[in-house]
Amino acid sequence: MSTLFNTLSQRLERGLAGPAPDLWPDPRIEAIEHFKPAAVLIAFTERAEPGVLLLHRPSSMRAHPGQIAFPGGRIDPGENAIEAALREADEELGIDPASVRVVGEGDKYRTGSGYEVTPVLGVIPPDIEIIPNPAEVARWFEAPAHFVFDTANHVARTLEWEGRPREYVEITWQGHRIWGVTGAIISNLTRRMNWHD
Repeated sequence: MSTLFNTLSQRLERGLAGPAPDLWPDPRIEAIEHFKPAAVLIAFTERAEPGVLLLHRPSSMRAHPGQIAFPGGRIDPGENAIEAALREADEELGIDPASVRVVGEGDKYRTGSGYEVTPVLGVIPPDIEIIPNPAEVARWFEAPAHFVFDTANHVARTLEWEGRPREYVEITWQGHRIWGVTGAIISNLTRRMNWHD
């Protein structure tokens, strides 16, 4: 069992055992009654300095064009969150589910687009071959986990939505602007796992 897998497992278990920290919500969910289940894979690379895989959605996509996301999508009937996250990572980035050592699940995140997203943490080999699906992935990148999961790099921003100011978290690494649902999931997981303690 790898050091990274052990570390992530221990941090997630300890974090989930305690009271929920102050998590980022999506303010757009106020009027939504029913949420569709979805899942994303937060894939950590097994390195001395672990990275985390992220992707840019194509600008041609109907939902969230051009935004940065984790591989993931809707949970199909008969699937659980882990199965869905692994299937989506395979479909989008060509990651063989057998290559992923699943650590566990983080806090569900409800979105203004009507989804309840379960983050699934997993560890992948450092030399894994990535084969992006151009219909769903414009490009992918690996950002250092120590940077992405550092609250010092999580910047609170405000925008106006339906005539009201709304706060969101933004993380910028080498020109990649991570925000919205992805930024909130990262921020919430950082707080839950106490990444830099």
